[in-house]
Amino acid sequence: MFTGLIEEIGKIQEIKPKTNGIEIKVSARKVLEDSQIGDSIAINGVCLTITELGNDYFKFDVSQETLDRSTFKYLKKGDYVNLERALRPSDRLGGHIVQGHVDTVGEIKSIIPKGEHTEFVFTFPSKYSNLIVEKGSIAIDGISLTINYIQDNSFSINIIPHTIQNTNLQYKKIGDKVNIEFDILGKYVNRILGKTTENNLEKLLENF
Repeated sequence: MFTGLIEEIGKIQEIKPKTNGIEIKVSARKVLEDSQIGDSIAINGVCLTITELGNDYFKFDVSQETLDRSTFKYLKKGDYVNLERALRPSDRLGGHIVQGHVDTVGEIKSIIPKGEHTEFVFTFPSKYSNLIVEKGSIAIDGISLTINYIQDNSFSINIIPHTIQNTNLQYKKIGDKVNIEFDILGKYVNRILGKTTENNLEKLLENF
């Protein structure tokens, strides 16, 4: 489990094909300080397991399932990625609950400077429109962000300079793909209501 607060920007050093997937080598410093082989680290919002550690790098395997559901199929040597270690029980939950299980891939539609902030507009598959709400939380490449407004199959987010300077958003451009993970709480509510008839919906709401 993660919070969506990025700790470090890593850089892809190497990508090797493997049976039913790939192996990726990422340069890093901070997130390696207390990490061990077998630990989980979120790479652009995808929870992956460390398979090899060095002084300034780590490696992990990416399955075909992850390639199919994320932007990892577009990664290339030299790309910058967001890194976050798994949440510890004693940590503050400064962002929101991020599982590291990417739901879909979105695309950057526009990047508009607005004073000190920058508005990013992302498109996403319309079948997921029931999982987002205005002012709700969403993870973009593992970054915990708040949705500003929703229009059709796109949504906007106002991003402060600190977030841009400390994540890979500083390298993004219009047309780039991003990993999207919708809020787990919204997923459960949608699941429950999807199986709830009008009569027992009233009973369910009485408990809140």
